[in-house]
Amino acid sequence: MICNLCPRKCGAVRTGHSGKGFCKMGTMPVVARIAPHFGEEPCISGTRGSGTVFFSGCTMKCVFCQNYEISQKGKGVTLTPKQLADGYKMLEEAGVHNINLVTADHFVEAVAESLSIYRPKLPIVYNCSGYTSPKTLTMLSGLVDVYLPDFKYADDSLAKKLSSAPDYVRTATTAIQEMIFQVGKPVYDDEGMIKKGVIVRHLILPAHTRNSIAVLEHLERYFKKEILVSLMCQYVPCGEARRDPKLGRKITKREYDKVKRVMLELGFDGFTQDMSSATEDYIPEWDLGDNE
Repeated sequence: MICNLCPRKCGAVRTGHSGKGFCKMGTMPVVARIAPHFGEEPCISGTRGSGTVFFSGCTMKCVFCQNYEISQKGKGVTLTPKQLADGYKMLEEAGVHNINLVTADHFVEAVAESLSIYRPKLPIVYNCSGYTSPKTLTMLSGLVDVYLPDFKYADDSLAKKLSSAPDYVRTATTAIQEMIFQVGKPVYDDEGMIKKGVIVRHLILPAHTRNSIAVLEHLERYFKKEILVSLMCQYVPCGEARRDPKLGRKITKREYDKVKRVMLELGFDGFTQDMSSATEDYIPEWDLGDNE
């Protein structure tokens, strides 16, 4: 295929097992982990875990990526849509609360096919960077129940510098508008688990509280009553960030309290983390191995 799925529209040639585009992936899904995960928001992880499927490759290149081994090094195994559907069945049988598709934008066609083969009787969560194109979201309409996008930046120059993502602010804003159009405001079941809705995540970066506050103000201006916000302090230096003078440390309690105070003042409904979340212990094991 000639690929224009992501906002870059790079027109790269992608075959089943290889690709020359920004994501460096073919069209067949490469998956690094299929397992229950307990590190998500309470209304997603619950008591039985979220049934996560971690896809390899990414349409961004964040210098601080905590999933660097799979997002940029491509660790994982290639699965057919049928095998992917079998993974959903396995997770469902394990008793998870939902099926959580993590960073799947560049495999959206295969994901849609897998859900046509087997649609679990559980909410489908689509966990993404926010740097997502309308074309991708259109293909997911009616298949996804809960969207879990990031909103990383309120400054395009910072997005380009740290994530190679030009025009991030407009792209993510448009994407979230489409997500809300598809699934509406948050709806919960009797156990307090989310069934439908949009949760927007923001990860605070060290020495970048001004960006975080601007992100919250942007979300309040556009989406306040329609979304939940998850403010994250789990940042630990990974990948290239370890050598960066600003990004090479965890955030401080003072930085976190400063941003959290703004979130409360703006009246968001959502989630915050404990500072103890800033540890590599929360990074999953990529246990599906590597392609031969």
